[in-house]
Amino acid sequence: MNICIYGASSDAIDPVYLSRVEALGETLANRGHGLVFGAGSKGVMGAAARGFRKGGGRIKGVAPTFFNVDGVLFAECTEFVPTETMRERKQIMEDSADGFIIGPGGIGTFEEFFEILTLKQLGRHAKPIAIYNINGYYDAMLAMLQKSADEHFMRELTLDLYKVFDDDDKMIDYLENSNEELVDVVKMKIF
Repeated sequence: MNICIYGASSDAIDPVYLSRVEALGETLANRGHGLVFGAGSKGVMGAAARGFRKGGGRIKGVAPTFFNVDGVLFAECTEFVPTETMRERKQIMEDSADGFIIGPGGIGTFEEFFEILTLKQLGRHAKPIAIYNINGYYDAMLAMLQKSADEHFMRELTLDLYKVFDDDDKMIDYLENSNEELVDVVKMKIF
């Protein structure tokens, strides 16, 4: 499988996030999986890539040409795809991935998660989405999503379109064994 890992591009975050994601990347590579990511050398992105490199895995980096400044991009990608825009970058990452891990991140990661969740809700893909909830990082976002369902801004079924993990092995098992089908868009509508 090619696993897309979204996550922070900053090294200013708690090192526990970086070490957990790096170990996850190495485990995924050891199990024969490849990485698709935003090509960053720092933060969660860089940690994922370093882990895949340690495990001997394939690393596909995708980034806009305006990111090509010293130290920003991970130099050891086995494949690098330059793009002109962020939108093109996301499309290539989405199309190249067989599953998604939402690592700890900021606004860019949130945007990537909500886009792939929306696309799944609209029946545009049936790929597994795993939220990597290290140290409860995503608890507040998950509570917001539950509130949205409770107050009928979205169907409760939307909450079934992703799974939440803090355990690496359980998350990898979910990704490897997922056989999800496209959702029925009509069932997802709020009337």
